[in-house]
Amino acid sequence: MGADPLSEPLPRLGRSSLAMIGIILRRELRDTLRDWRIVSPIAVLTLFFPWLMNWTAQLAIDFVRQRQASIIGERMVPFLLMIVGFFPISFSLIIALETFVGEKERRSIEPLLATPVTDLELYLGKMIAATVLPLIGSLVGVSIYLAGLYWSIGYLPSLELLILIFILNITGAVVMVAGAVVVSSQTTSVRAANLLASFIIIPMALLIQGESMIMFWGHYRILWTMVLALIVIGVILVRMGVKTFNREGILGREIDELNLRRTGRLFLQSLLQPPLGMAQAGGEPVARPAPSRLRRLFRWLGRVYRRDLPYLLRRNWAPLVVVALTLVAAIAVGWAYVGSYPLPQGSINLENLSPQNFDSISNASFFPSLTTGGIFWHNLWVLALAGLLAIVSLGVLAVLLLMVPMALVGFMGGQMAWLGYSAWTFLAAFILPHGLFEIPAAVIATAFALRLGASVAAPRPGLTVGEGLVVALADLVKVFIFLVVPLLLIAAFVEANLTPQVVLWVYGR
Repeated sequence: MGADPLSEPLPRLGRSSLAMIGIILRRELRDTLRDWRIVSPIAVLTLFFPWLMNWTAQLAIDFVRQRQASIIGERMVPFLLMIVGFFPISFSLIIALETFVGEKERRSIEPLLATPVTDLELYLGKMIAATVLPLIGSLVGVSIYLAGLYWSIGYLPSLELLILIFILNITGAVVMVAGAVVVSSQTTSVRAANLLASFIIIPMALLIQGESMIMFWGHYRILWTMVLALIVIGVILVRMGVKTFNREGILGREIDELNLRRTGRLFLQSLLQPPLGMAQAGGEPVARPAPSRLRRLFRWLGRVYRRDLPYLLRRNWAPLVVVALTLVAAIAVGWAYVGSYPLPQGSINLENLSPQNFDSISNASFFPSLTTGGIFWHNLWVLALAGLLAIVSLGVLAVLLLMVPMALVGFMGGQMAWLGYSAWTFLAAFILPHGLFEIPAAVIATAFALRLGASVAAPRPGLTVGEGLVVALADLVKVFIFLVVPLLLIAAFVEANLTPQVVLWVYGR
């Protein structure tokens, strides 16, 4: 198996490299400051928008005080503080999308790529330049907003909240710029880059909504978890961008055209043929066609299970490990919330379970029917939805969709321990029989969905963004059909027929 370029260590930056990055940074900032179409909106959002939000905060506080709901106004002020800091940062996406593909359309990229700088120096210089100006505007806007609040209503945020807002703005800007620079270096026109920017805007919009909900609830410490997640995503995007950046590819890449026939042919080829890169890894050579179609089908199925699936699992070990770790983290988070939301003693009685208890669960509207078909189609629909959400969220939503049920598993296990039962016995009876098949299927499907989402921002070497997405989708479909679906069928049968018997044997009379 060939070495994964993303696993190779990044080259170190010496003093001369930092000097070259500084030269590129100054060049980019000088060009940006000359463009009034970029500077004017940032200046307006930095200078005028904080005063508008300050006026809005005053109106909101006066309104809710008249109705004796002052807590709503208090929670709205930090939310507006976050919005004031985020709006100028949104222009970093526009600047970053222009970094490479914009210069290519203006025909100024050739002299820049001919300069004696390395790919790492060129990439980091442009990425930092796209971040600096909007970030300065964000910090200035937040400062103006805080000054106005202190002058008008005497409000000062806590030091922890202030540091948290600044770090959220910085990490959010780095993630947006890192993703946009990757898109700019892999596309062939500004129009295509702007279209692909939706894969960055949608996750960031969902993130802002999540942060606003947390701020209205007042659980500010949870935002530190989001900061950690943004740091990890930013490091991954920067690393992917640096390792996949190729100056010769920028000059030699032709205009992408929407060719559905060619896309379908590439998808079928990737689905039916050995995975991309398997030939270099010692894969099985293509056999001569057998005279019998049935025999040829069995040969193909044998190759899929003997060669293709093991190779795909080995090559995607990194997303598999990431998903497995997030699964463990979700269980731990669910367990940690038991102390905050404990169930009353005696609310759950496991000593007198009967088949009628499972019938009542099966009749509940919020649970799938306790049959093999009902459980199978529910799990299949959820994992397929995770694959679709992965495309528009760089794989993040697919992972979050898996973390929710695993957090519930950890929460219920902790509740059993709180009520005096053995948590391990509870998990072994209720989860383990079908979980031996269902959890690996969910981890594998989510890991390949995560790889599918990452292929939008960092396609494989030698492939365009569209080709990388099609190949990653074919890998997901192959693994889903021939590995995940059989595991889900077995898990559904066990959950519908064997798990209730195990539970009754452990807890029933």
